Amino acid sequence: MKSTNYFNTLILVAEDCPTKTAIIPSKPGTIAAWQHALLSAAESLTSDDLLVAVTAHRREVPADEWPDLRDDIFAKPQACLRTSPLVKQFGWGLFHDEMGHVHLIAVDSPDYAALVGNPAITKVRGMRSKRA
Repeated sequence: MKSTNYFNTLILVAEDCPTKTAIIPSKPGTIAAWQHALLSAAESLTSDDLLVAVTAHRREVPADEWPDLRDDIFAKPQACLRTSPLVKQFGWGLFHDEMGHVHLIAVDSPDYAALVGNPAITKVRGMRSKRA
């Protein structure tokens, strides 16, 4: 099983993100809306947990079937949160703490600037939406 989790890492907003301020996704049922809602409500989701939760909600999988869903999802390689619409379109950085828990960080916030300036934090750029 290949994990998508990062540790002590900030996924930076994509270079071609169309906004310079963080926007809350407004279209219900989208991946961006689910990811934002789940990350806003929880303090202890890893990237893997988030991927399973979003997939389960979108497919309406009951909670007791989530372990099987996790096995099915990670039976093949999965894209990490560098491909999240939150970093590509909505102006959110995703900070993975030392435990691997994901936190939403608005690109226009002092917290984002502090994490960017912290040499102890690994930074990876979110994936571009279009080719350079």
